[in-house]
Amino acid sequence: MATSPAEMVKALVDAGVHFGHRVSRWNPKMEPYIHGKRNLIHIIDVRETLKGLIRAKKLVQQTVANGKDILFVGTKRQARHAVEEETKRCGMHCVSERWLGGTLTNFRTIRARLNRLEDLEKLWASGQIDTYSKKMKSTLSRERDRIKSNLEGIRKMEKMPGLMVIIDTRREHIAVKEARKLGVTTVALIDTDSDPDLIDLPIPGNDDAMRAIDLIMKELADSVIEGKTGRGETKGEEQGGGARPERARRSSRSQFKAEDAPAAPAVIAEPADAGAVAVAPVSAPETLASHSA
Repeated sequence: MATSPAEMVKALVDAGVHFGHRVSRWNPKMEPYIHGKRNLIHIIDVRETLKGLIRAKKLVQQTVANGKDILFVGTKRQARHAVEEETKRCGMHCVSERWLGGTLTNFRTIRARLNRLEDLEKLWASGQIDTYSKKMKSTLSRERDRIKSNLEGIRKMEKMPGLMVIIDTRREHIAVKEARKLGVTTVALIDTDSDPDLIDLPIPGNDDAMRAIDLIMKELADSVIEGKTGRGETKGEEQGGGARPERARRSSRSQFKAEDAPAAPAVIAEPADAGAVAVAPVSAPETLASHSA
């Protein structure tokens, strides 16, 4: 992990993150992120890449620290290995084989298929699969492998992610549409042929180079780990802070009772005054009677 912006820029350039697509394939909306062109290939401004990466790292860290999960999406061959390895390292969710339509918008059905996967795995774990016929074994095995290959990365995802990190928005256009429909924040590595308006926080860069994808994924995974550390500290503060308000409420109630209580102790503490007050109402009518007579 680079420790300074200069080292980060050098690492980005060495990874080839500044190489874009051919000039004929560019998206005009990417013009602010393009430095120039060489040999009919657009050159991405590394300064814009660095800005986007720093902002993305801060957003990822804040999202994880707030208790939300990150979903990494990268199904292309160049990104598949990096997405799987880095999500395992940081303990988040990923889709690296194929994005099934409705993964977010029809999440209930996806959870049902994951429950089906657990049931199938129990058959093998308990040995009950041996009671089935050879043909049924083959059918259930294919079903298990198919579900596992498509949904293994989101197996532990029990709720909607707070942030999605996408590699190549043109390939993952269905995932982008579902995230926009549900209001999920998106961070994406976009090339010169992509539309940055569809992404909340774009990182302009080469989305076809394996080294560039590896570098971006490592930086974001490190931010996830840092966010988890902050999440633990936040939970500790909340637990400590949760006890303090209770004590404060108890003290406020006791203070409220204390404000009502002084009336009784004041009379008991000074019996002489109480007697004087008690005698006064008796002597007053006699005085009034004498005056009236």
